[in-house]
Amino acid sequence: MRLLSFDEDDNLAWTKFDQEKVLPYAILSYIWRAEEVSFVDLVDDSGKSKAGYRKIVFCGEQAARDNLRYFWVDTCCIGKRNNNELTKAINSMFRWYRSTVECYVYLSDVPTPVSNVDAQLCQSAWETDFRKSRWFTRGWTLQELLASASVTFYSSQQERLGGKKSLSGVIHEVTGIPMPALDGHALEAFSAAEQMAWSAKRQTTEEEDNAYCLLGIFDVFMPLIYGEGRDSALQRLQREVDGIPTTGTMFTTTLISKPH
Repeated sequence: MRLLSFDEDDNLAWTKFDQEKVLPYAILSYIWRAEEVSFVDLVDDSGKSKAGYRKIVFCGEQAARDNLRYFWVDTCCIGKRNNNELTKAINSMFRWYRSTVECYVYLSDVPTPVSNVDAQLCQSAWETDFRKSRWFTRGWTLQELLASASVTFYSSQQERLGGKKSLSGVIHEVTGIPMPALDGHALEAFSAAEQMAWSAKRQTTEEEDNAYCLLGIFDVFMPLIYGEGRDSALQRLQREVDGIPTTGTMFTTTLISKPH
């Protein structure tokens, strides 16, 4: 697992850890947009000019405020050109989120008023945008929300909006995820059908990721075959999930038939 930190010259640097020896770290969760900093950009030292670099700096600075030296950002910590590395990373990602000390959610589509007032004290000013944020519509962010014990939301101005616990009522209304699941109860306490329902309205850029983003939630592991198509990936996932009746059509009705 690669983790980021800033060196003495404020340049990003990787440190690679074995999973059992990893040091405390934070993770950044966000919606991908144009100009994200990639793994190759860090290799070439060309990422600072990209708009996405601002989010990485924010994550590092917030981690430092929380007394954490290391942090993880998916776009630049995974070498996606290496299929073995990508497969291992996606199959490990739920555990990485579960092991993080802090998960910072940067909501680029939720602005906060320019004010000296604490954003948490003027929730009415940003809650409407919060409820409509694209972060709640993406497939990968579901595992980030469920796996991480401490999830804190920030506005596009990097103002703290609140944590998963303090905003659990709103998050429940937006996502339909039961409060116990948001509070960290074991996912095994919920049926597979319930868990599938939480992801039914979420979308991914790559169609196969409709299945791959659920691997950690169902605690299964399988190889990635980009190009196999959404239906094939979901069918493979169904075969891997223990306890799913093979005669039923649960996956088909909740995801496969969902309009693209």
